[in-house]
Amino acid sequence: MAIAQADPVAPARTPRSPVGIIFLTIFLDLVGFSIIFPLFPKMLQYYLPTSGQTGWMADTVQWLTHLSGGASQLSVEVLFAGLLGSLYSVLQFFFSPFWGRLSDRLGRRKVLLGTVAGTALSYLLWIFSGKFWMLIVARGLGGMMAGNVSVGTAAIADVTTVEKRSRGMAMVGIAFGLGFILGPALGGWLSTYDLAAQYPNGLAFGLNPFSACALASFALAVLNYFWVLTRFPETLPPEKRAASMPAEQKTPTVNERLAAIFCYDHPAILRANFVNLFYTIAFSGMEFTLTFLAAERFSYSPRDMVKIFVFMGFVMVIAQGWLGRKYIPRWGERPSAVLGLACGMAGFLILAVALRLRYFYVGLAVFAVSAGLTSVCLPSLVSLYSDATTQGRHIGSARAAQALGRAIGPLFFAIIYFWAGAKISYAAGAVALLLPVWLALRLPAPQTVPAGSS
Repeated sequence: MAIAQADPVAPARTPRSPVGIIFLTIFLDLVGFSIIFPLFPKMLQYYLPTSGQTGWMADTVQWLTHLSGGASQLSVEVLFAGLLGSLYSVLQFFFSPFWGRLSDRLGRRKVLLGTVAGTALSYLLWIFSGKFWMLIVARGLGGMMAGNVSVGTAAIADVTTVEKRSRGMAMVGIAFGLGFILGPALGGWLSTYDLAAQYPNGLAFGLNPFSACALASFALAVLNYFWVLTRFPETLPPEKRAASMPAEQKTPTVNERLAAIFCYDHPAILRANFVNLFYTIAFSGMEFTLTFLAAERFSYSPRDMVKIFVFMGFVMVIAQGWLGRKYIPRWGERPSAVLGLACGMAGFLILAVALRLRYFYVGLAVFAVSAGLTSVCLPSLVSLYSDATTQGRHIGSARAAQALGRAIGPLFFAIIYFWAGAKISYAAGAVALLLPVWLALRLPAPQTVPAGSS
């Protein structure tokens, strides 16, 4: 009688890393977000002449022109756009830590579904923003719901080991780089397609020359929602979540809110957040005024602006994919962050004096390397300073520091550009980076920070 042999036990499958799924979530979010970048000069030219709809705009422009002793229309547009660009980031500054802390308690997936849905709604409002106040409402809602990147970054930290943390953060950086290639390219291409001209009856509903760009951002946000709904796994199991906030807890004071944002109770993260803050002030000021600089020096149109963002995004991807994944683990996050900040200073100085197109692109390349290194190293340091139950809160605080920088940077640089021109404003940017370089040199090595010291 033959004895039946037992079937060999199949080897257990190693769970597939969700990093690729998280990467696509962040990428889709950033493509939709960056579509607006090449549009700012043209948007202000559209809304300012139609200021009869909101008379305060015309009064403000006349006051700014008089204040500057008859500044050029371009300089006035730069300053006015700086005010608009800061709105989104001010709200993001206050709300990013909230979404991060909420994801520590509820899990990443639930919070992402809510923020992506809110982002989609903000783009839907932008489609019908024929009046300037509607554009402000749309941008404001978008800033309030801008928690996708911080929650997605916390999810990366959930699924990567300490040894591979910088490589995981490099994936976030690559998503940034690719998003800033495709998003502005889409924005520049769609800027020539005027839905309001194609469908005149839509003018009554607020269709405008930028509705096609807004529609693309909305479609990407809807796609992202269904991607998160169907494919995004929960990366923070219940046993690793922070305790829920007691129902009887009082509403936090302003000082308590600022403490939660900046992490006063964790000196290493506090210092890293200040490095992030001051670097982002400089970088966002450069990024925001770059389109106006290109229009002034090289007569770039919105379509031409695509070249700038595609080029910078391409260099950022190389810096993050090659340096970020290969050399940052070897050099260490702190020295690599200092190198990135130093490259930022060099990029500012080159752009300040670049009157020829080839030197302009050299400056862009140096700055793209700077952004590539810092966007990997600074979130990695914050993550390595944190434990499992505080990843969302601490990375949310890092994103809040970036958001505050993006709130200050465009307005700060727009004011200097308004008063003194591009050369002085970009030279000031190089000087401003001395402070984050000094702070970065004083950051502790991650292994010297006890896990969970918060």
